Amino acid sequence: MEKRCNSHDAINDFDPGMNRAAFWLVRNDMTETTTSAAPSSSAASTTSSAPSSDTSNARNTLVITLLLISTFVVVLNETIMSVALPRLMEDLSISASVAQWLTTAFMLTMAVVIPITGFLLQRFTTRTVYIAAMTLFSAGTLIAAIAPGFEVLLVGRIVQATGTAIMIPLLFTTVLTLVPETSRGRIMGNISIVISVAPAVGPTISGLILSVLDWRWMFFIVLPIAVIALIIGAIRIPNVSEPRKTPLDVVSIVLSALGFGGLVFGLSNFATASAAMTAISLAVGGISIALFILRQVQLQRRDRALLDLRTFKSPIFTLAIGMITISMVALFGTLILIPMYTVGVLGLSELNTGLLLLPGGLIMGLLAPFVGRLYDRNGPRALVIAGSIVVSVSLWGMTMLSDTTPFWFVLVAHIALSIGLALLFTPLFTAGLGSIPPKLYSHGSAVVSTVQQLAGAAGIAVFITVMTARVVTETASGAEAVAAQASGIHSAFVVGAIISLAAIPIAFFIRKPASSGEPLPVGH
Repeated sequence: MEKRCNSHDAINDFDPGMNRAAFWLVRNDMTETTTSAAPSSSAASTTSSAPSSDTSNARNTLVITLLLISTFVVVLNETIMSVALPRLMEDLSISASVAQWLTTAFMLTMAVVIPITGFLLQRFTTRTVYIAAMTLFSAGTLIAAIAPGFEVLLVGRIVQATGTAIMIPLLFTTVLTLVPETSRGRIMGNISIVISVAPAVGPTISGLILSVLDWRWMFFIVLPIAVIALIIGAIRIPNVSEPRKTPLDVVSIVLSALGFGGLVFGLSNFATASAAMTAISLAVGGISIALFILRQVQLQRRDRALLDLRTFKSPIFTLAIGMITISMVALFGTLILIPMYTVGVLGLSELNTGLLLLPGGLIMGLLAPFVGRLYDRNGPRALVIAGSIVVSVSLWGMTMLSDTTPFWFVLVAHIALSIGLALLFTPLFTAGLGSIPPKLYSHGSAVVSTVQQLAGAAGIAVFITVMTARVVTETASGAEAVAAQASGIHSAFVVGAIISLAAIPIAFFIRKPASSGEPLPVGH
């Protein structure tokens, strides 16, 4: 028998280490959702149904808040290592190429696991998937915190990434399942905070920790938060989905691992690995992806696909995926280039670089809920048109960076980029995923998360490759190291700015999907 959950009980559960502000933000959004979505009825009917509505509302608030906090913590760890690599190289006596595997292995694991989550979310209950994800993440965090050397630390990062890969699609799918279509923008705005802000503030948090503590504290600080979230979730998260027994296709898993893993490995090592290794990785990845797609098309006719590609039958979803790809290329490419520019060219410290990036990340997070409300009120088109233009203008502004550019110009350009991305992410996530049938929500969430990983790796590869090629040319012609690096970064941003132009015409075709009219499920 389901235990009654009210908002007072829920907030008490979040007291130990949890974010009360996050709870009340989601609670207010869910309350407005219920009020605006509730049909008019007689006073007696309203009175009799109020306790049930309040209980369901408190349950949904608890579930979504817990998932948001958990996902923020796990996504944060995706970029928290970037600033720590020099310290790890010194403490563990490893080279830069070896240390880079702590980031590369994380991305590879994410790329391999995420496509499988569509199957997992259909096959198992919400609570089971959540417990598995947070257990893996907590275990990986503990392994990394006590790692005696590089090899054990790498294992910890891989285990962490496995849990992270499951959490993001779980969050998307749960919100799509619980929240009425008329108010999804508000809650999706909160998701955008997690997806966009966590990677942006990761280097800042890492820099702050490393300025006063040992690198192991990056994991020790996160561990109790993860464990508390795991315990609360195991006790209080209801099952909001109905699992169905679908056979697991081993061939699809192998093709998925080779395909997505090969592409991410090839792209993430494009500028550092040998040409032969890169070509082989990309070739194996491309061929495996082609075979994977053919396999899924065959299996989805019997509803047995590991990753159901019928999501792309929705034109809005397909267009949204295109714009998300361009946005992620811009986000991750910029996150990798700006630290190189501020440290290598302007001479700022890692901590000051992290602090310079912090305002943009915070502004992106603060804008996301308001953008969600605008989406619910007016639809996505005006938002994504404005966002795509602002992103392009900011990237063209970054093409003006040189070895004499003042740091405040970098700050303003990054804030402008963050504002543009804030206008894009929430409408694209909401409109794209809301346009597919409910039975495909889990697969659509897996597709979005997979594209984010591939686009992020592609963005880093494109920006770094262009920069490196220009630096080599400038150095050969006799330019000083700082001037050569500034010139290379300029060239990389020119390419990024050109790519961003492709999003502007697509934005005019993004619209709010029609309502499916399907009722929301009841948890158990």
